[in-house]
Amino acid sequence: MIRITYRIETPGSVEAMAAKIASDQSTGTFVALPGETEELKARVAARVCEIRPLPPADRPSFPEEGGGASLFHRADVDIAFPLDAVGTDLSALMTIAIGGVFSIKGMTGIRIVGLHLPDAYAAAHPGPQFGVAGSFALTGVQGRPIIGTIVKPALGLLPHETAEMVGELVAAGVDFIKDDEKLMSPAYSSLEARITAIMPKILDHEQKTGKKVMYAFGISHADPDEMMRNHDRVLAAGGNCAVVNINSIGFGGMAFLRKRSGLVLHAHRNGWDILTRHAGLGFDFSVWQQFWRLLGVDQFQINGIRVKYWEPDESFVRSYQAVTTPLFSAADVALPVIGSGQWGGQAPDTIAATGGSTDLLYLCGGGIVSHPGGPGAGVKAVQQAWAAAAAGIPLDTYAKDHPELAQSIAKFADGKGA
Repeated sequence: MIRITYRIETPGSVEAMAAKIASDQSTGTFVALPGETEELKARVAARVCEIRPLPPADRPSFPEEGGGASLFHRADVDIAFPLDAVGTDLSALMTIAIGGVFSIKGMTGIRIVGLHLPDAYAAAHPGPQFGVAGSFALTGVQGRPIIGTIVKPALGLLPHETAEMVGELVAAGVDFIKDDEKLMSPAYSSLEARITAIMPKILDHEQKTGKKVMYAFGISHADPDEMMRNHDRVLAAGGNCAVVNINSIGFGGMAFLRKRSGLVLHAHRNGWDILTRHAGLGFDFSVWQQFWRLLGVDQFQINGIRVKYWEPDESFVRSYQAVTTPLFSAADVALPVIGSGQWGGQAPDTIAATGGSTDLLYLCGGGIVSHPGGPGAGVKAVQQAWAAAAAGIPLDTYAKDHPELAQSIAKFADGKGA
């Protein structure tokens, strides 16, 4: 059975709304059906399993659906769908069990907060090809987070200007660099031109030091064939990673790419906030991320502590726990990518929030590139911050003997610099 947990809000009966979801999203419609026999329902009808009441709300999540009511009943409702009715296709799962519920009349709020899938989904989908272990093996990092950065400005740099920055970053010891998700293949900096300019810097550094910095090129494209050609360009040049804007390419694009991919697939979740920002509507990340892990993302961006965007720290912690919890086995865990306004100052709190784990990619954009001493000094400052945090030494104390960290604290500690 497939079990979905819906957080229902309604001025009427939660029980009635739960029964309507189970009926409308499986065998029923707005009138009785002669073919909806007891035998048919026994095979494919969804069923309400459990209703757990929540404190009521005094205002509706969908304001226009309030109908003048002053109290809105809320509950978490578990509904089970027979596997025979849905199958293991993820588009079918999204359509049958999730998509239609948002159109049901009578609810003032509906949010998908839980998803439990049977083992058949593990056999039907590839999951990550590289994941946590592969990401660490390819970067050569051991015993600490992978330290990464983003090419900034996000747009506008010419290929040779990007390559110059990359050269400074790899010389400073960075582990990972990525194109900003907004950069794909504009005329002034085509993907092919960037590959030609950047990969010699990466490969020359590898030849001299034995360390191959992972560079994630933006390959997303609405045409899966063109995206695959972008993938092949990166792979042929010796690259090993790609940024994929998962909401933009969709399930089909991701499945097409993963089947043929030889690159680490770094998932950017741009557009995710549309689906989750209202607490009474949309999805919990714990549900949504399961689709993409099954489809095969290796690295998953999840924001971080004290981010520059709307997401609170508690939401980041839940996202981290979701991505690092096996769906079926440890092999399907994606590498959590911590970013958004990070500069090293959040390292102690990140260690505390993740239970001391260093199995993560710590991604700083402006927090490295905008360092007063330049991008290279920015890399060193973040490395120093993580070394201090891992040793339990206050950053201000560690900074007394580490000037790059001291400069970073001076610029970013007020929360305005990154």
